[in-house]
Amino acid sequence: MSFSATSRKQDIERLKNEELDLLTIGGGITGAGVAIQASAMGLNNGLIEMQDFAEGTSSRSTKLVHGGIRYLKTFDVGVVSDTVQERAVVQHIAPHIPRPQSMLLPIYDEPGATFDMFSVKVAMNLYDQLAGVVDPQWVNYTISKAEVLQREPQLKSDKLMGGGVYLDFKNNDSRLVIENIKKAHEDGGLMVSRIKALDLLHADGKITGVHVLDLISGEEFDIHAKYVINTTGPWSDFIRKMDTDEDFVPQMRPTKGVHLVVDSKKLNVPQPTYFDSGKQDGRMIFVVPREDKTYFGTTDTDFHGDFEHPRVEQEDADYLLDIINERFPTANVKISDIESSWAGLRPLISSNGSSDYNGGNSGKISEKSFNDVINVIERFEKDEVTKTDVEDVLNDLESTLSEDKTSASQVSRGSSLTVSKDGLLTLAGGKITDYRKMAAGAMAAITKLLKDNYSQEFNAIDSKNLPVSGGDIDPNNVEATISFFAKQGMDNGLTEEEATVFANLFGSNAARVFSQMTHVKAAEGLSLGETASLHYSMEEEMTLTPTDYLMRRTNHILFHRDTLDAVKVGVINEMASYYSWTKEEKAKQTADLEATIAESDMNYLK
Repeated sequence: MSFSATSRKQDIERLKNEELDLLTIGGGITGAGVAIQASAMGLNNGLIEMQDFAEGTSSRSTKLVHGGIRYLKTFDVGVVSDTVQERAVVQHIAPHIPRPQSMLLPIYDEPGATFDMFSVKVAMNLYDQLAGVVDPQWVNYTISKAEVLQREPQLKSDKLMGGGVYLDFKNNDSRLVIENIKKAHEDGGLMVSRIKALDLLHADGKITGVHVLDLISGEEFDIHAKYVINTTGPWSDFIRKMDTDEDFVPQMRPTKGVHLVVDSKKLNVPQPTYFDSGKQDGRMIFVVPREDKTYFGTTDTDFHGDFEHPRVEQEDADYLLDIINERFPTANVKISDIESSWAGLRPLISSNGSSDYNGGNSGKISEKSFNDVINVIERFEKDEVTKTDVEDVLNDLESTLSEDKTSASQVSRGSSLTVSKDGLLTLAGGKITDYRKMAAGAMAAITKLLKDNYSQEFNAIDSKNLPVSGGDIDPNNVEATISFFAKQGMDNGLTEEEATVFANLFGSNAARVFSQMTHVKAAEGLSLGETASLHYSMEEEMTLTPTDYLMRRTNHILFHRDTLDAVKVGVINEMASYYSWTKEEKAKQTADLEATIAESDMNYLK
């Protein structure tokens, strides 16, 4: 089904002329989660995004569907349980995107360390129980200091005690967003990027829609809807402030996170690695191998700058490089070694005192509670008590954890769903892992409002079993299915490596990509496979600029910097031909791409 510049024009005409049941402002992962469920339920719904889909926060994460194991330091079981259970749901509905991998957690004997060798084993055992991990390939285990250094010889050996190994999941954040958006559009939703909300429309004291600007055509128009939901993440307060009928009280506290990418030859880790910063600041740092590169992060600082253009600053780079060179003393990573980078804003809610992002104070548990937990887990492992006995002890923990309970306004921990007096819904906060659960909570509220106020009823859906576009894959047999799709690409003339890349990237849509090869020719500077991928992306993924394609549809800018200069010319020329760009438009698109690359390269710091 076409999801392209052509369908964009058609969708805009419908947005101008129809009253929607629901209009979503914000095309990151939260808005995408709402849109896919609204479309599946049959709501006449639309979504607008002022940038490309996922261009803001949702393409700038650590690119993991992380389980939050560090919360088990204080036995904040609720957070971890919520996270790992929802992670399994996301892997089920988007099996080609979150993929399992073993995480190494080196343990150092240092002041303020999150874990020691005893507590990490207890935490990992509990983590596996909460996540239902039973496959021997992924069950946790501990390793000695010598084994840790055998795996990662560059790691600092001083005060290293050993390590834990447990299951986590890598993720492609921007692909997760676009696959949700594509499915929402396929099911009838009107999904349009580069439409900016300018003002909220009111009638009889109720919000009735949004006045918007098409950033491509320059046209302003109104979109009418029974309900409007604000899912703009860090921008949430900007939309709420438009609601002049309400007393505005800021609720967001955006923080900035930074990641840096180097060649794997400079910093070689065989598996994702997670350790304390060593600065006694409550932070833990990820070092993750990906596509012959290694990236590391993240920082966490309050942000008050340009929300559309957060970037890596000198102090961000210094902080991360200092930690990396302390933990990997022989690596000697310098700023000149950084091949690419990204900086993003997290949609933290001011009142949320603890979060996966900022290492907030989760409180302490009493000595008695701690001993009760240790005792029941040891007895459970000896088959002396049941899982129910373990759960009873955990539920009775004497704690003062700030996120111990989910308030009535939350649909997942750290998130908030509010409805103003004039009807504006705002869904904010949360984590990328929670997006489906947050959306389900919001849709329950929206369908109740439509029933109560408009006598409209919609069939409930089981969003835990609603696959995203490209997700028609048996989640228990992902690798074999990916190999099957890759074989189709090889049958069309691709190398095994290139076919596998596209099969992993597009999932069950890979066949549609490969079918492009029957009617396109390899563009100058591009392989036939890359040309087919680009055409598919323009025709079925609303790819409107070279930056859309090279940054968010393929991550080429981030993880293939060494081939980028050769590929980008072919991409620009092919898109210019496809879209019939004028000389001036081509020059503008080229300049925009070069600016994005220069920022990723951090040329301003080198």
